[in-house]
Amino acid sequence: MEEGDVDMVAADSGAELGDMKKRLKEMEDEAAALREMQAKVEKEMGATATQDPATATANQANREEVDARSVFVGNVDYSCTPEEVQQHFQACGTVNRVTIRSNKFGQPKGYAYVEFVEPEAVQEAILLNESELHGRQLKVSAKRTNIPGMKVFRARRPNPYMGYRSRIPYMAAPFFAPYGYGKVPRFRMAMRYSPYY
Repeated sequence: MEEGDVDMVAADSGAELGDMKKRLKEMEDEAAALREMQAKVEKEMGATATQDPATATANQANREEVDARSVFVGNVDYSCTPEEVQQHFQACGTVNRVTIRSNKFGQPKGYAYVEFVEPEAVQEAILLNESELHGRQLKVSAKRTNIPGMKVFRARRPNPYMGYRSRIPYMAAPFFAPYGYGKVPRFRMAMRYSPYY
């Protein structure tokens, strides 16, 4: 290299190094902002997850008050819209909200909840039990309040396609001894259950 030549490789690497440091600084600033936002969201979520008992009691009381003004409507036609359900129950009182439940694919499940503004409208709505909407008889009842932690036990029903399971313990097939000594006798207790012995 001569005296007048400039080392271009060193100059390029210095500029690249400066750009990299600048990008690294920007990335660190973004990461700090993200950590700050995440901490803020976790604090808000933690505040709602771990409520004090007074707030939880107030929420439960509010839920019970709303449920006292609501009715459950079963056997709702799948093509029914919330507006049609609202028109059907409009004579009972002022309808605040109609909720038609749907599955994860968006198809309706066949039942709805109707919330009224005044609690007296619930008794009027129950009188509409077995009334028809879209050719189907509606099943109208007062909405019950779910109590957290109080799950109703439902016993398993036997599956008719799985066959009958008897109460007699399973008895293995007769065991044949090795080396041709013949059949090992079974327990006499198992024969007590058989009607043929």
